[in-house]
Amino acid sequence: MKRKLIAAIGVAGMMVGLAACGDGDKGGDKAGADVKELTVWLTVDAQNNWPELVKAADAAVVKKHPGIKIKHEYYGWPDKNAKLDAVLATDKAPDVVEMGNTEMLGYMVKGAFAEVDPKQFDQSDAWLDGLKESVTYDGKTYGVPYYAGGRVGTWRKDIAAEVGVKATPKTYAELTAALDKIQKKKGAKFSAWYQPSPDWYAAMSFVYGAGGSIAENEGGQWKANLSSPESIKGLNEYKSILDKYMHGDKTKDESDRHIVFGQGNSAAIFGAAWEGGAAAAPETDKVGKLADKLETFVMPGPSGQPLPVFLGGSDLAIPVKSKAQGVAAEWINAFTGAQGQKGLLAKGNLPNNKTDLATLKNDPKTVVPATAAESNWFVPMAPGWGQVEKAQTLKTMLQEIGTGKKSVEEAAKAADEAIDKVINTK
Repeated sequence: MKRKLIAAIGVAGMMVGLAACGDGDKGGDKAGADVKELTVWLTVDAQNNWPELVKAADAAVVKKHPGIKIKHEYYGWPDKNAKLDAVLATDKAPDVVEMGNTEMLGYMVKGAFAEVDPKQFDQSDAWLDGLKESVTYDGKTYGVPYYAGGRVGTWRKDIAAEVGVKATPKTYAELTAALDKIQKKKGAKFSAWYQPSPDWYAAMSFVYGAGGSIAENEGGQWKANLSSPESIKGLNEYKSILDKYMHGDKTKDESDRHIVFGQGNSAAIFGAAWEGGAAAAPETDKVGKLADKLETFVMPGPSGQPLPVFLGGSDLAIPVKSKAQGVAAEWINAFTGAQGQKGLLAKGNLPNNKTDLATLKNDPKTVVPATAAESNWFVPMAPGWGQVEKAQTLKTMLQEIGTGKKSVEEAAKAADEAIDKVINTK
């Protein structure tokens, strides 16, 4: 999940006197039900990986509103918010927009999204805590969880077998011992563990696993915490992984990790649960029958416990300037409801609710991501967190650590200073 956020949006410029998404019966028939067009902004994840689910939601809305035209626009994560920020200042706002769950806070603080009634949406009483928190501000709900994304270890069991390892690692010592053997056998141009340096979702798992954090709330004020002894310990462990096993370009982010993995240039990755499947897709698999060679596992951590994973995901929100809030709510419910969740689960995502998550632990095919998600962390829910993400402070720190431009301590100190300047700013 690649997330960025706005720096600022003028509240007065966005607030309009529209009712929250649907006033009355489920689906919000009284708020813009007579509209002739609905504009839905999603990221390319939906376009590339589950377009059939988008079509199903469209069909459900068209059936209820014959003649309505549904327009879709798809954006990459790095581009979406800049375009959204610009359009929110006009009267051309989309009716539905996908947001990374870490992106929601800044937009909610600035009044960009319409309030919604959770009761209008399927399984809202069981939304995952991290996702529910991400759409809640000042006791009100401003979005609907779409799907969650945990992280798992995925490796080439055929390569592991070449060095005599026949079982996925249960401990960190087993993991690093196996990777050491693989790295020695494959040579310096091969990445036993392909781990892009700027991937802060992975790096912060090491930080939180060591007892550190990005920032802490002290008496109502947030204070950066990356220079704490615990956080430094986690960052040093992360650097050790980069130094020993990552032999790709250490300035690149994780956006094409599944492609690199599919090309056969790595034995293991730690990424979103869907990445292994994407690597093994026909258009990506350059190894040949890669799907048969992959195995997932709960990533063990240096602490002796599973490495806590970032419980990321996406939410869907309705811009406050939308003139079709009721129909927008109907589309969101069709897309994120029971049938939509089944489709998302089939694509390797985690559901937006605890009920479906529990069922995954009973299936050998999904028990790993479901179990991994139980040990998790989330970003600081601070008013200025969006500005931290927008400035790519963590990515910069990690790239400097990975390339050796700065020591761990120097990079962490600089990151803390940058974070402290904005994290309490609305």
